[in-house]
Amino acid sequence: MTREELARKIYSTSHLIGEFKLRSGQVSNEYFDKYLFESDPSILSEIAKYMRELIPALTQVLAGLEMGGIPIATMLSFETGIKSAFVRKKAKEYGTCKLAEGADVKGKRVCIIEDVVTTGGQIIESAQELKKRGAIIDTVLCVILRKDEAISILKAQDLDLKPLFTMDYIKSLIKL
Repeated sequence: MTREELARKIYSTSHLIGEFKLRSGQVSNEYFDKYLFESDPSILSEIAKYMRELIPALTQVLAGLEMGGIPIATMLSFETGIKSAFVRKKAKEYGTCKLAEGADVKGKRVCIIEDVVTTGGQIIESAQELKKRGAIIDTVLCVILRKDEAISILKAQDLDLKPLFTMDYIKSLIKL
């Protein structure tokens, strides 16, 4: 599958028409359900093939953020052989009380993996928490960047955001 075909497939699989209440409280007549492409193994494996090229050399752990980054990090781990960690929004309050399950991040070069990024707020919080636990982080990968402003927001936190696609690019292919 070409990169352009993958972008079109992501759109056709995930773009929904109807009436949807957004997180902001606004109502929209279209919705992009990222879990529809993340749950399709044929799409997810193609995403990993293209995203593996974005992973910085020397990366030791791929940290998938809850919830959408986890399947992507898992598939990238399978594709590359790099261990993965699954990062919660908040450390669990029982058992091991861990923020990140799976591979240990302490003293490791960690690349954060996310599905869709709008402003990067959760990425910043998660990166700060992982750094408190000894992770070395400077790069974030995502499948889709919704708003370009996230790049500068994350850059201000010394995080380099590398998207596979922008939402504008995906939508431009559909209009052709």
